[in-house]
Amino acid sequence: MKKALLAHSSATFSSELPGQNYVTIARYVFPEFISALLVYSLPILIDSYFVGQLESTVAYATLGATNNILYFITKLAESFAVGAVIIIGQYNGARSYENVGAAFKDVFWVACGVGICFAILLYGGAHAIYAWYGVPDEMVALGVPFLRMRAISAFVSFIYLALVGFLRGIKNTTAPMVFCIIGSVVFLALDYVLIFGEFGFPNLGLFGSGIAGALHYGVMAIGLLAYILRKPEYGKYQIRLFSNWFRFSYAKRLLVLSAPIMIDKATMAWSYIWLCKMINPMGAGAVAAYCVVRDIARCAFLPAMAGAQVITFLVSNDLAAQAWDAIFNNLKKVCIVSAGMVFSIFALVAYNSTLVIQFFDKTGEFTGLALHALPTIGVLVFVDLVQLILSGALRGAGNVNIVMYTRLAVCFGYFIPLSFLLAQLQIDASLKFILVYGSFYVGNMLMAVVYINRLRGDTWKIPSLKGSV
Repeated sequence: MKKALLAHSSATFSSELPGQNYVTIARYVFPEFISALLVYSLPILIDSYFVGQLESTVAYATLGATNNILYFITKLAESFAVGAVIIIGQYNGARSYENVGAAFKDVFWVACGVGICFAILLYGGAHAIYAWYGVPDEMVALGVPFLRMRAISAFVSFIYLALVGFLRGIKNTTAPMVFCIIGSVVFLALDYVLIFGEFGFPNLGLFGSGIAGALHYGVMAIGLLAYILRKPEYGKYQIRLFSNWFRFSYAKRLLVLSAPIMIDKATMAWSYIWLCKMINPMGAGAVAAYCVVRDIARCAFLPAMAGAQVITFLVSNDLAAQAWDAIFNNLKKVCIVSAGMVFSIFALVAYNSTLVIQFFDKTGEFTGLALHALPTIGVLVFVDLVQLILSGALRGAGNVNIVMYTRLAVCFGYFIPLSFLLAQLQIDASLKFILVYGSFYVGNMLMAVVYINRLRGDTWKIPSLKGSV
């Protein structure tokens, strides 16, 4: 038995197995990690640091609560990117280049239309959103103009992520990383200048952060679009955004694929909003503690997000060949690479946890609560890693519905009722905080169990074959 285990372990790390080798996996994951760091984490962390320098717990809590809403919108936009990866990846794998270009055009215009709708909803419903949140009046006064400004970035994010979806579908993860770097540099420079009123600009505080956020996505979207349209190697795709007829067949397929992904991503993002609502009665300090722990956990979790993106396009590109062994081996390798990176980041944060949290908490009001919660949340993040990468694999195989139904069932059948009940307990505030927050990750463990059972059988392959080109 010992020899069998050693043989299995050796086989897992072997580069001779079907699928990509570890070096190639790392080459895919690392640019996605950098892109995720520059889109989802680093700008938010530095923006939070700038706002923290205002020495206002209310302003910091307002930023954190609003970022939950923006994260929700970004996850909706991501659904179009994933749908584009699946469609374009399959066409690209089959070398049907003309269909790649036609599909990209329809993905682009559908993303524009949906983005406008969400921007209008955010702008017009800003006050109602904060009223539902149940936050104090001073947070509403700060949050409404900030959210209305960020409605612009919500619109542009749909376009930007549609462009990223095209590039991932043709296995280009480097270009999104480069333009993320450019966009992030622009954002951080403008964020600093507009929040603090440097170099002759007005001191706009939190509202200045909103302006910088809108310009952040604008720079990245314009840069990526110019890159795609002007790169000579992409001439074979015959991309014509402003010519030829809009093909409803591509748009319909995109919406069919994206709707379940949108629902399941929205379900997960909604969970963060719900958590904030459950923690709100504990005060602005508790909300601030939740926001700083959430941001630290997301930063450490970025390699898992990158791994999920990578396994999605690897699976989608392997469908035409029905290379099931390659898919499973790639899945194992992506999990191993992502887990190693997540562990390294969390170990570094844990070693300097007090310093990291005080970096954002200049008043010292929420450091203690955040320090109590961080170790437990750190351990539970690894459960989330497994479910996220498995869900990415199932999406790449066209099993978008099973991911959607699982997340809906766990969120509304388990997480929301349990977290609500836990929030009513009259117990120590620190313990309640950990129980409410931890219930989210226990739900993710239940999802992982469902995904594993799905992949152990053969039924997950059927939607893949039907979706192939």
